[in-house]
Amino acid sequence: MTDVADTPLTPLAFLRRSAAVFPDKLAVVSARRRLTYRDFAEEAVRVAGGLRGLGVGPGDRVAYLSPNLPEMLVGHFAVPLAGAVLVAVNTRLAPAEIRYILDHCGAVVLVVHASLLDAVRPVADQLATVRHVVVVGDAGTLAGMDTRGYDDLVGREPGAEPSWSVVDERAAISINYTSGTTGRPKGVVYTHRGGYLNALGEILHSRHSPDSVYLWTLPMFHCNGWCTTWAVTAIGGTHVCLPAVDGEEIWRLIDTERVTHLNGAPTVLVTITNAARAHPLERGITVTTAGAPPSPTTISQMAGLGFTVVHVYGLTETYGPYAVCEPQSAWRDLPIEQRARYLARQGVNMVQADPMRVVDESMVDVPRDGLTMGEIVMRGNNVMAGYHDDAPATALAFRGGWFHSGDLGVMHPDGYVELRDRAKDVIVSGGENISTVEVEQAVISHPAVLETAVVGVPDERWGERPKAFIVLKPGAAATGADIIAHVQRQIARYKAPRDVEFVATLPKTSTGKVQKYELREKEWAGHADRIQG
Repeated sequence: MTDVADTPLTPLAFLRRSAAVFPDKLAVVSARRRLTYRDFAEEAVRVAGGLRGLGVGPGDRVAYLSPNLPEMLVGHFAVPLAGAVLVAVNTRLAPAEIRYILDHCGAVVLVVHASLLDAVRPVADQLATVRHVVVVGDAGTLAGMDTRGYDDLVGREPGAEPSWSVVDERAAISINYTSGTTGRPKGVVYTHRGGYLNALGEILHSRHSPDSVYLWTLPMFHCNGWCTTWAVTAIGGTHVCLPAVDGEEIWRLIDTERVTHLNGAPTVLVTITNAARAHPLERGITVTTAGAPPSPTTISQMAGLGFTVVHVYGLTETYGPYAVCEPQSAWRDLPIEQRARYLARQGVNMVQADPMRVVDESMVDVPRDGLTMGEIVMRGNNVMAGYHDDAPATALAFRGGWFHSGDLGVMHPDGYVELRDRAKDVIVSGGENISTVEVEQAVISHPAVLETAVVGVPDERWGERPKAFIVLKPGAAATGADIIAHVQRQIARYKAPRDVEFVATLPKTSTGKVQKYELREKEWAGHADRIQG
């Protein structure tokens, strides 16, 4: 028997292959640049060489602070090609938050887009580890820092051809920081192996092919774009860069670039369906959505325009998508409203992931009755290696040998998981648990409602009760009484909000998740002894 050496898995192999197989194919599109796969690979090699010329060595952290632009995409390959670890930073963070992440991960180089220099400038002289700053776009400098332009980085002599392979597939490829809404953000460590496997899962479940034209409505900094930075490259598709979510620009690019795929939170889907340029599609587009349970109403609206919705579920700690609501043939002939209710569930594990469990506090699986709530736990190839430099938090997250999501859900008889709430968002009213997700889906089914968020607010008798914050559709009208009556026809009356507040916008993260804690904190001000979540 002959010994066969395994090749360690790494997403770097994806760009090497596509550059060899599709050298002249359009790989990256932006307002200012169009790159073939040959161009893409050559720039990654030159940037990797430039980083090494700045002293970047194996295991060093290189941070990127950039919108969805070609340079950010190139960085997903150039940084690991240099042997380093990519830290893609949320572009909407405050200067102090950016400083914390750069210091915590120990970044030695910061690549920043010129439009975001002002977010770094107030803390530039406080950065503990950053030795070099590379500015993408218009020339800019940071006082007291070694600052150079991106062209200077690319123009450096790359030296020896870098290796497109790795020695250890379980070495870190990236560190992605959590939102930090309940404390300091934690650095989630992704490995080359995990990124490779998740990318293959994205290709399969989002139905990518070499003909894919993928529109970047999801931030590349968020879970490395749900690993789609690597997935679309692997299959030889085309990346269409979109620096900011704008409904009209999304539709323009759909029409002019012949987009076939996009990803985004349900709020992005709402933006798309309600844009002035929205129209029925001549050809189908696959939309992969996650970040919050999409309402059946939103799924129905997207289907009405010709979009196919793929609903996935996961967390930063699971490389983004971990589960998918796998469609069943028996659902095809159901009325759209009923089919949408099935599709709104979080579903089953993706092919590269282990099955999920829903467990009680003793780690015992709850009954498969679609009613008994427990915590969703996961393990396997697509769960993080751990939190960077935070052993206690890592141990807590993996207690009992499974990653604890903090999400509460039920297990249906068919083995599909349905998310009911984040543990911190469940409303306990008079001893009864109320799922804010269930209430929100009832609210948004009202034809006048564009977006909603439901949180628990103080109640002298019941402890707390649901309150709905609502954004109405342009030109639509409704009263609080209208909304409450509508919800009471959909779900149990005790779950319906007693208060409705109409707002112009809801507070959101850069990935489109509603920041319920901001709404909750405002309502609980003055009730410090009873603060919820």
